[in-house]
Amino acid sequence: MLTVHHLRISQSERIVWLCEELGLDYELKLYNRREDNRLAPDEYKALHPMGIAPVITDAKDGHNLVLGESGAIIDWLLAKHGKGRLVPAVDSPDFPLHLFWYHHANGTFMTNAMMALAANAAGAAQLPEFVAGRGVKSWQLIERHLGEHPWFGGSEFSAADVMMGFGLTTARLFGGPDMADFPNIRAWLKRIGARPAYQRAMAKAEPGMPPKLD
Repeated sequence: MLTVHHLRISQSERIVWLCEELGLDYELKLYNRREDNRLAPDEYKALHPMGIAPVITDAKDGHNLVLGESGAIIDWLLAKHGKGRLVPAVDSPDFPLHLFWYHHANGTFMTNAMMALAANAAGAAQLPEFVAGRGVKSWQLIERHLGEHPWFGGSEFSAADVMMGFGLTTARLFGGPDMADFPNIRAWLKRIGARPAYQRAMAKAEPGMPPKLD
């Protein structure tokens, strides 16, 4: 049985969303953050040696899979259950767009956001220029892309949208730019907010918390 272990207000919401998009049969286990430091509880950290979200487990035919990392989990689920869905064909002009944004999500966008959080937590008077500069470039690049294409994967919704989604929605609870400056991103937020799979995923992953779509 596939189990998605979701740490509340974390990147593991991506995995819940993907499971809903694929119509998978899965069990969802929710974990609340600690009250003292807002980090994962010990029972979540014990799931995987890295001790961070996301994590899935899958017990089948005597094999017990424990897998972490958003990209690895999404790749595994798509390989096992995707049947060609949510990834453009290799010969499609959309394929390079999908690849770029799928990897930009954690390779640059979320990595830079985490560096900014760490700098702020350390009491930095201002962000280092390479952090601030990358952040500005990334938001501008996203806005420009979504003015030219409806989805991160080009003409169709893809797993790249799932990967980019957390950084543009729930992660903004930790801070971010004024969304008034990004009309194309706001239009994309409305598009994903209208997807039944996203609605189901957020209702399950963050019960009682409206999705951050504005």
